[in-house]
Amino acid sequence: MDEPSAWLDTEQQELWQDLLTVVIALPAALDRQLQRDAGISNFEYGVLARLSMAHQGTMRFSELARDCNSALPRLSKLMDRFEAREWIVRRVDPSDGRYTLATLTDRGRQKVADSAPGHVAQVRRLVFEPLTAAQRRHFGAALSSVAETVRWEAPGRPTG
Repeated sequence: MDEPSAWLDTEQQELWQDLLTVVIALPAALDRQLQRDAGISNFEYGVLARLSMAHQGTMRFSELARDCNSALPRLSKLMDRFEAREWIVRRVDPSDGRYTLATLTDRGRQKVADSAPGHVAQVRRLVFEPLTAAQRRHFGAALSSVAETVRWEAPGRPTG
C-alpha cells in the first residue's frame, strides 16, 4: 500500500489555494460593503442576522457565540455595544438561570432589514452570479460535504 504524500498534489493545491482566497477575501469584501453601507462589520451583521432568524429573535449567548464562531468574551463586548444602541436586550434565561439570553429589539430588526439588501446584493455578486445553475448545485453538494466534516471538528461539537 502506498503511503499518502506529505504534500498536496497539483490539483489539490490549486483547489486549496482557491479555497483559501475565498475564506480570507470573501469576509473582507463583505466587511467593506457592510462598513460602507451600514456602518457595521460582517461579524456584527452575522450576529444580528442569527438573532433575527431565531425563534422570537432570542438566543442564549453560548449558542449565539458557537453559531457565530465567537468566544463568549468577544460576543459579550459586542452585546454591550448592541445594547447601548438598543438593538438587543439581555435577560437571564428563565428556564436556567446559568444562561443569558439576547433578544433582538425592534430597532435591531430594523438594522438587519436596512443592512440586508446591500449585503445580499454583495453575496449574490461575489458568490452566486459567477456560477451557472449546474455549478451552484455541484458547489452546494461539495461544500455541504466539506462543511459537515469541518463541523465535527468545531469546538463544542461531538468528536466521535
